[in-house]
Amino acid sequence: MNEIEKVSQNIYGEIRQSIIQVQNKVQQAVNFGMVQLYWEVGRRLDEACDGQRADYGKEILKVLSAKLTEEFGKAYSVRNLQMMRQFYVAFPIANTLCSQLSWSHYRLLMRVNDIDARNYYEKECAADGWSVRELERQITTFAYQRTVAHQQGQEKLST
Repeated sequence: MNEIEKVSQNIYGEIRQSIIQVQNKVQQAVNFGMVQLYWEVGRRLDEACDGQRADYGKEILKVLSAKLTEEFGKAYSVRNLQMMRQFYVAFPIANTLCSQLSWSHYRLLMRVNDIDARNYYEKECAADGWSVRELERQITTFAYQRTVAHQQGQEKLST
């Protein structure tokens, strides 16, 4: 390999890495933008349906879903609107949403009923950069419960 090929290869590697880093940042920003949007939709739906009869809320979702789906696509099905509302209820403070997590991460986290466990998984997922598949594995193998049991065992040993 001659000098020009070596320099070209080095520059290529640096440029390639820069492109990949920016693509990842853009993807993360888009994902978090969608998370914020879905939270806002959930908040508005919750406020609109709060205190109303269940059938009233279902009708609102049907009407909104039809209009939103026609204009913006199938992401706004009745089921997805229900999940957005559930998302808002599970995570009522927008400032606590984590920019490293996608809508798919949050859909898994919403299934965790124990608030402490949900918070643990959210924090660990963001800190360790878990994929959705890894988050699901951690939840299904009861990582939170094992961690708590281990901590309690450590406390007993120290007393």
